[in-house]
Amino acid sequence: MTNLPLLSLLIGLPLLGALALGLGQLKKQARSIAIGLSTLQLALLGYIYGAFDKTSGLFQFNETHNWFSISLGSMGQFMSKYTLGVDGLSISLILLTGLITWVALWNSTDIKEKMGGYYALVLLLNASIMGCFMAKDLFLFYVFFEFMLLPMYFLIGIWGGPRRNYASLKFFIYTLVGSLLILIVMLGMGVAYVDPYETALLNGLIRPEQGFNLEALKTVQQLIQSQELATSSLVHSFDMQALEDYNNCQITSILHISSGWQLAGMSAREWGFWLLFIGFAIKLPMVPLHTWLPDAHVEAPTPISVLLAGVLLKIGAYGWLRITIPFFQAEAIEAANILAGLGALSIVYGAYNALAMTDLKKLVAYSSVSHMGFVLIGIAAFTAEGWQGAIFQTISHGVLSALLFLLVGVLYSRTGNREIDSYSGLVTLMPRFTVISGIAIFASLGLPGFSGFIGEFFSLMGAFTSPFVHPGIAVFGALGLLLGAGYLLWTFQKIYLGKHYQKNAHWSLPDLNKLELLSLFGLGIISILLGVYPGLLFELSEKFVTGLLK
Repeated sequence: MTNLPLLSLLIGLPLLGALALGLGQLKKQARSIAIGLSTLQLALLGYIYGAFDKTSGLFQFNETHNWFSISLGSMGQFMSKYTLGVDGLSISLILLTGLITWVALWNSTDIKEKMGGYYALVLLLNASIMGCFMAKDLFLFYVFFEFMLLPMYFLIGIWGGPRRNYASLKFFIYTLVGSLLILIVMLGMGVAYVDPYETALLNGLIRPEQGFNLEALKTVQQLIQSQELATSSLVHSFDMQALEDYNNCQITSILHISSGWQLAGMSAREWGFWLLFIGFAIKLPMVPLHTWLPDAHVEAPTPISVLLAGVLLKIGAYGWLRITIPFFQAEAIEAANILAGLGALSIVYGAYNALAMTDLKKLVAYSSVSHMGFVLIGIAAFTAEGWQGAIFQTISHGVLSALLFLLVGVLYSRTGNREIDSYSGLVTLMPRFTVISGIAIFASLGLPGFSGFIGEFFSLMGAFTSPFVHPGIAVFGALGLLLGAGYLLWTFQKIYLGKHYQKNAHWSLPDLNKLELLSLFGLGIISILLGVYPGLLFELSEKFVTGLLK
């Protein structure tokens, strides 16, 4: 089984399922096929997790195939490869993607129209996200990144609420703007940087059967910097490892560290950093680029909100850690205080807005803005504990946000109402629902023993101990914990405790059925497990964090 292209199968299974269901001939079997393929994908992920070497900081399960190559004339050649791999950062994210997709598919029972199209789009979305987390070529990453737009646009626009057209268009425009910013930097780096391995092969400096050791790499880089190689003999690529090393940048490029090029007082490298940062910040989303998120969540059907908050937002954080910071390390460190300030602003602003929400879905949406702010403040710390906390918070929020949106969906499916003032004292009618709601709420506000506490604690600890971040920013961000406790506890008391009340006497409010029980308590148990044994995630990401910090 180890000889199988496991990573390609993770993408290929949902992609083939999406194509089969998209033909419209399997409408009655659409749900069963989608769940079956998702279950198979989850089994493959289990095997990959079991075989993953936690002591290695290198990419594993690598797959590389030549994709295309074109001649640029006097500028040399350009090539791109279909290359996949997983390391300590991506392994936990692909596990999260498989799990949340599986849960979302099982809880899509309210989808009764155009079922073939719906399940095809969910599978297509899953394949695109998996590709993003495993791509080692920036061009391949961008293809998957762009491909995510269409499934989510149609899932909101067709199966969403009354304002679905507005919400889906707003989502599309915001994300497209972010994609264009990333594209600008990607094109600039593709022209400026040289792939040392492929250039060495083309110029006969090494043979294909030879390994490319550190000595050979330095030799090629010296030739690039001294301009001893003709530009027509250079090979450009979007290999991420090549783009991470600024020694591969041509000295004549404006992206070279010695370039004196400036625009509006910023160098080309500073512009590149901020364009990438903003491009991924829209996806996170970070204040003030967050306004598309509440609209998308409110209008999206519950399982799509689960996918949006549980998985899609994580690509923003992944893009910072995989692309933005490795490509522009010095510029990122220089901007640490600004990044931490934006993270703290997202924490407090998102929590403050959640306090004012009367719609449960909007409250959870703004809580997502707040909780993802901890990810940014942890990343800005540039410390091991800060980055470990940021990665942990990314996974924890994926689980807890999916759980919270499913809880909102339980009430909405029974009553068609999401207003907090419409309910009170539900513990008398729905005791099991109240128990899992309590677990979700206390985990989200950061109570020790739950995953939310670990992520927020280490993110803030990283900021407090960081030599690059002013401690006052961390203190300001910590205020979000108080606001979070305020809106979450108020919501729990208002809906579940006190004398029973429901706005419409004809509403039927039965307790959780078996599917809801398994889905909700399953996610709750995962949060508790990660809160009690955080090493399950820390061990996965440790080598990635220490390797990147070096």
